[in-house]
Amino acid sequence: MSASSSGSAEPSGRTPDSGLPKAWPFDEAAKLAARTAGRDPAQPALLETGYGPSGLPHIGTFGEVARTTWVRQAYRALTGRPTRLLAFSDDMDGLRKVPDNVPNQDMLREFLGRPLSRVPDPFGTHESFAAHNNARLRRFLDGFGFEYEFASSTEYYTSGRFDATLLRALRAHDEIVAVIAPTLGAERRATYSPFLPLHPRTGVVMQVRIDGIDADAGTIAWADETGARYETPVTGGHAKLQWKADWAMRWAALGVDYEMSGKDLIDSVRLSTRICRLLGTEPPLSLTYELFLDQHAQKISKSKGNGLSVEEWLRYAPAEGLAQFMYSNPQRAKRLFFDVIPRAVDEYLANLVKAHIQEASADEPGLQANPAWFIHGGRLPEAAGGGPVSFGMLLNLAAVANTESAEVLWGFLRRYQPGLVPGAEPLLDRLVDHAILYYRDFVRPQKQFRAPDERERAALADLAETLKGVGDEPMAPEAIQDLVFEVGKRHRFEPLRTWFGCLYEVLLGQTEGPRFGIFIALYGVAETVALIEGTALLEASRPGMAASGEVDAEPSRKR
Repeated sequence: MSASSSGSAEPSGRTPDSGLPKAWPFDEAAKLAARTAGRDPAQPALLETGYGPSGLPHIGTFGEVARTTWVRQAYRALTGRPTRLLAFSDDMDGLRKVPDNVPNQDMLREFLGRPLSRVPDPFGTHESFAAHNNARLRRFLDGFGFEYEFASSTEYYTSGRFDATLLRALRAHDEIVAVIAPTLGAERRATYSPFLPLHPRTGVVMQVRIDGIDADAGTIAWADETGARYETPVTGGHAKLQWKADWAMRWAALGVDYEMSGKDLIDSVRLSTRICRLLGTEPPLSLTYELFLDQHAQKISKSKGNGLSVEEWLRYAPAEGLAQFMYSNPQRAKRLFFDVIPRAVDEYLANLVKAHIQEASADEPGLQANPAWFIHGGRLPEAAGGGPVSFGMLLNLAAVANTESAEVLWGFLRRYQPGLVPGAEPLLDRLVDHAILYYRDFVRPQKQFRAPDERERAALADLAETLKGVGDEPMAPEAIQDLVFEVGKRHRFEPLRTWFGCLYEVLLGQTEGPRFGIFIALYGVAETVALIEGTALLEASRPGMAASGEVDAEPSRKR
């Protein structure tokens, strides 16, 4: 997958007031264009994503970077103006708890409360826990080709980059407290301050009452649990801000124009927006996206490691399918587990075919509303010559053939298009390899075949005889589909989808499946007849696929 950079999509000359492509990134880009309209056109719009490195990099972080990248791409196409994307790591935050999915947990417990950038790496590969997780984040963002600038909270605090805004926050201390205090319990409200000093001896991020503020000196006075008193500068990395004030300070200090966030942060966005205005800066535009849920409908958490990881997705499906999943309906809650993979991949494949048609017909509005245009950064890959073979179809072929052999699947594909060879169609090559793994781990264990009833058995026998009458001449998938339809009508299946349900459940062991005409064209007419006669007609039940054995790697040429 090629992710969009600030200059990857050619500007269209369209103004924000003209008709926009019907795509949510263009809706967001139009708002951003209105915000930046009065600026020097050479000044980049600044978009930001945030990352908390307390756990391993999370698939939701990938989704946020991808979606923000697509807004950049739409903004570039809309205005021709440059952008920057800042991927900001909150690695100055204290380690509040030990994640469940990391080694050396006892060691980590000794560093609770320390900034993540000063906690040793439990994996032993980097100078700190934050550095390890930041490196993991950057590695998989780089692997997807995203263009971004990485930023470390620790670096920005300690280098003095935030100093001027921190001093403004100190002068607005009481006003910030007034924004946050009503959201707190009585005990917490009595001692709340947005500033958290770092203990000069232990290095712990201290959540303590602030006893005194000297705005002119830029210091705060406080005492630790032993009664020892300290006066700490708020600048130079000697203190940091609590979460909501910290977010607002960052927006103000950097001049962030756009940052999307999850539904769980709605209240934080509202409060940080108010604080940002107290600091004299207009807050960024925002899109609230819905959360991903695991197989149990629980929110995915980077510390728990539940749900589906980027690495797991890429084992079973191409990156383009993951991008399609992230693109679709960002403001609707979605399950993110292994069973969503085939549909997402096939949605991408269908959009890619459509995008090539739109590009060939110079349908720019249609193309720029197509997810494939965003997924490929405005530059579509070369059109594949392998025909409309879906990921779901490959899974079905693997299932019926009872095979984990890529060569067996390529044999079927060559029936559909003679001359196909691995390597000549890179996307199809990847799909075959992914389909084999997905079939082995998820499809085969879930297969449940059933025996046909008397009417279904008669219809299946009719279908077998009808297919035998096709002869040796090749038939288009649409023509074969018509034959299947006619058999279902002759046997009075109402509604007709119950006939196809019979085919899927009896022959494939699943409740839904591909267009049967395309399936027969790929699997073979003679092979389909043998499948019907060898399973549905001769057996009263079919407990599994092992009965038929693995098929020949190079099926017959009869269609």
